[in-house]
Parts: sequence; structure tokens; C-alpha cells
Amino acid sequence: MSADWDKQVDVLVIGSGAGGLLAGLVAANNRTDVLIVEKAGEWGGSSATSGGGIWIPCSDQAKALGREDSAEEAFTYVRKLSSPNVPDSHIRAFIDNAPEMLRWVTANTIINYESLPYPDYHVEEPGGKDGYRTHMPTPIDGRLLGDDMATLRSASPAASLFGYINWQFTETYALLFRPPGWTKALAKILVRYYGDVGQRLRSAKDRYLTLGNALAGGLRLALKQRGVELWLDSPLTELVQENGRVTGAIIRHKGRTLRIGARKGVVLAAGGFEQSATLRAKYVPLQPNPVRSGGQTGNTGDSIVAALAAGAATRNMHSTWSAPVFSVPGETRGRLSTIERALPGCIIVNQAGKRYLNEAASYHIVGQQMVALDAPGAGTTPSWVIFDHRFRHKYPMGPLLPLLPDWAQAAGVRASLKKAPTIAGLAARIGVDAATLAATLDRFNNNAAKGEDPDFNRGAAVYDRMYGDAGHQPNPCLAPIVEAPFYAFPIYPGDIGTNGGLVTDDVARVLDTAGNPIPGLYAAGNNAATMMGESYPGAGATLGPALTFGYVAARHLTGAND
Repeated sequence: MSADWDKQVDVLVIGSGAGGLLAGLVAANNRTDVLIVEKAGEWGGSSATSGGGIWIPCSDQAKALGREDSAEEAFTYVRKLSSPNVPDSHIRAFIDNAPEMLRWVTANTIINYESLPYPDYHVEEPGGKDGYRTHMPTPIDGRLLGDDMATLRSASPAASLFGYINWQFTETYALLFRPPGWTKALAKILVRYYGDVGQRLRSAKDRYLTLGNALAGGLRLALKQRGVELWLDSPLTELVQENGRVTGAIIRHKGRTLRIGARKGVVLAAGGFEQSATLRAKYVPLQPNPVRSGGQTGNTGDSIVAALAAGAATRNMHSTWSAPVFSVPGETRGRLSTIERALPGCIIVNQAGKRYLNEAASYHIVGQQMVALDAPGAGTTPSWVIFDHRFRHKYPMGPLLPLLPDWAQAAGVRASLKKAPTIAGLAARIGVDAATLAATLDRFNNNAAKGEDPDFNRGAAVYDRMYGDAGHQPNPCLAPIVEAPFYAFPIYPGDIGTNGGLVTDDVARVLDTAGNPIPGLYAAGNNAATMMGESYPGAGATLGPALTFGYVAARHLTGAND
């Protein structure tokens, strides 16, 4: 070991989200010495808290189900949606490597992914598909992780039952729509959770790993089996460069400042900068408040700043994975709104009391429109979700749970919820003009009774209807709002992370401002500017590229050819 280094490895990975974990795993599998460092006291990053879905065109799983797809269709679809400043070759690099990456993951870990009939967000665009590009992980047993289970980052409250019990999508639907037998599904979930008596005596953390927990847990288990170290509470301070090459990094670990050498390269996979008020003010000034982001509180862009100091170029730093979020008092992050907006019997209005968008569109589109359509006298921060007693009893509204009386809801939810016996009374409670709100509802109700929305075409697109209530006809996304009492809940423009970042090439090397690779430096996930540009083509369009370019980076820097 060089006297200049406190520790030296072949590959140093910054960040323990899915992209970083896979990069470390692939590198270790190619006979290199790997160290993964994580800023936080828990591992898994935003990936662990997510739904765990990955958007992968042309997968083996989809082919096994007889679903037709092609790389050219996928390219046509993404190219149309992505930003003009994203090179064609970068989009093709993802599409060409994504199926191979998924094949490698399922062959080298216990993770199993299933292709689902989940439509692309823009099926109507050329190359769009009505399903089977989105893949979800099947559950794994967290007991296999041993002591590392205690430091796995828990699922987001928006992706778990009661905020702490892990569940699968099939179970989510059973409890959401409560078909005959739904109580058995609930009982099964509760027995599974509380039946893990040994764990319940130690922690509320669920060892039945689903969604993002299953993805992160499966990758960590494979890393453990290969003896790869993962340091927690070990933030990056700066990158070390020698003669233009990144040769390591300065890491704070156990109260010490350590120089960690990386003989083959450093992979930056530490998330975006959504929780940095300073960077948001500079790059995303229209959405400056970090508390309305669903990203991890540690995602403050440290690795992006370190790369900038090393001469890196950036792209689309103004862009985020936009989303409408519920901002609950007392919570440090926004809660993503995915399903609720498409359910029949609710609308979103601005501060003038008017609808202004298709509530059932993808969360990225809705989040972008909430920002773009903000106007004096018709503000959208917050907007208000309006619904009635029927909706309140039947469906959830973010953190507001059905069947549970108002007084039994969490304190932050009670503080946010507005309720009145009349529309005029509700208008007064949320500060909008009563006549305008009444006119908005009258128009919506008259059309909704016929299953129509001539203003915004809610329920017309395949994606809209996926989250609607199939048991409600003629339109699964529309129902009149007529049963008193009436409710309003604030909803904000937010995001689930930034997606602008470091410019990388087709093998995930970070490029400098002249367009040349910085030797020894790679980036994946939200550290890198996504090849999706400012678009969100389908569920898993964040994690799919993060895993793919983590895989590509590790193979390139280790010279893998197997």
C-alpha cells in the first residue's frame, strides 16, 4: 500500500443505493477489492424506500410471457420523450445493456423480478407499450441479512402499511379496493408481521422485505457473501486527483479523516441534491423547499459538488423527478401521491378554486404542471384535493386512512385535513371563493356522472385507468362529489429526487467540461444526469438506469468481458 493512503482498494463506491450496491457487486464478482461507503447511518438509500420497480425494455421476463418488444421501439419511445441535449448513443447504451443487467442480477443474487402489465406513462407515444416493461421484485427473507437487517433503511411511509409494515402490490390493491375476502388479506399481513416475535421484541422494522427493501436487501446479501465491506456514517469530503486522474477520495470514518485509494476507479452513486436548500436555490429556484422532496434527507449533492471540483460537467441541473406530494407536519420528507388522484370522487383545485390538470396523469407530469401552472391569484402551493364522505370512507388520501375516524388519524394528518358540511363552508376553510369552487364542482359532477371529463380527459388514457377503481363505471377515475361532509387536503408540487447531474458517457465515465472522460471517475443513479432527460417514461425509469449504468460502470472499470 502506498504511504499516501490510509487504505487502498481497487474500486471505491460512494453511496449504497441500488446503483452503488450493484456496481460494487459486479466489480467484486470480477475479482477486484471493493469498498462501499455510505454517508448515512443506514444503507439502501432512496432505492430501499422506493417501490423497487425497474423499467427494462426487451427483458427475458417479458419475452417469457409472450410480450413483444424491440430495442428500436424502446429507443423511439424514449428519444421522443427525452431532452434534445441527451445523445442518442446514451439512450441506446441503456436500452442495449438493461436486459443484460437484469439477466446478471437474477443469475447472481437471490433477487427475482417479475414483468408486470403496468403501462408506460405515455402509451400513446410511438414505441409506447401497454405493459411489461416495468418489473417488480418478489419478497425476500430479511433474516438472511443477519445484523445488517438493523441498518437497512426502512420503506417509505407511502410504500408501507401504517408506515412500517412491508407489503406487496397485490396486497395494496386488496386493501385499497376491499373486494370480498379483503379482511383475510389484512389478517395475513398482520399475522406475518406480528408473528415474527423475535424481531418484534427488538424492533418495529419488518423482516419481510418487499419492493425497494427486497432489491436493496438482495444486493447487500450478495455483497456479504463476497466479503465486500460497507462503511456507514462515512461521508465523502473530496475526490483525490493525480495528474488529472481520480485516484481516490477523502472519507470521514469513525471520527477520522481517511485517504482511500482506488486503483481502478471511483463510482459516484450517492443520489441527487434534492435535500440541499443551497443547491435547490441555485438550480431549482421554483421549488426551493427540501421538505417537499421525497428524497432521502442525506441527499445533499456532496458527490456532485466533489466532482465539480474535479472538473466535471453537468446537464439539466434544473430537472427533478417531479411529483405531487403530501407534506405532513412533523415529517421531514414529502409523501409521494401515486394512486389517490386517479380514484373516482376527488379533484385537485388551485387557490382560485379551479381545476387545472388531469389529476390521474403520471406523478411526474402532475408535479411538472403544478409548477408550470402556478400563477398569481391561482397558486398551486398548496393545491387542494377535494373529496366527499363517500370517498373518505372508501379510499385513502395519502396519509389519511379510510374507515379510521378523523380523531384517530395521526396528529399531523388531523392538522392538515379540512372538513365542512357544505361546499361553501369548505371553501371558507381553505380560503377560496365559494362561488368559484361550487361552479367547479357543479361542472365536474355533471360530467363525471356520465363518465366524462371534457376539460382534462381524466380516465381516457390507459395509465389513468390503471389506478382507477375498475369496479366503478362508466369511468373508473370519475365520480361526482356530492355526499356531505366534504373534505380538503393540501397537496404540493414536489419531487422524489433530482435527475440532473454529472454528464457521463455511454460506459458511465464522468466527462469534463471539454467533453472528455475524467480518468478513474464514474457515476450512476441520480449523481448522473439521466438519459431520460426531463421525462419519466414509465414506472421504474429511475432505478432501471441506475442499476444499468452501475452495472456498466463496474464492467468497464474492471475490464470485464464475461
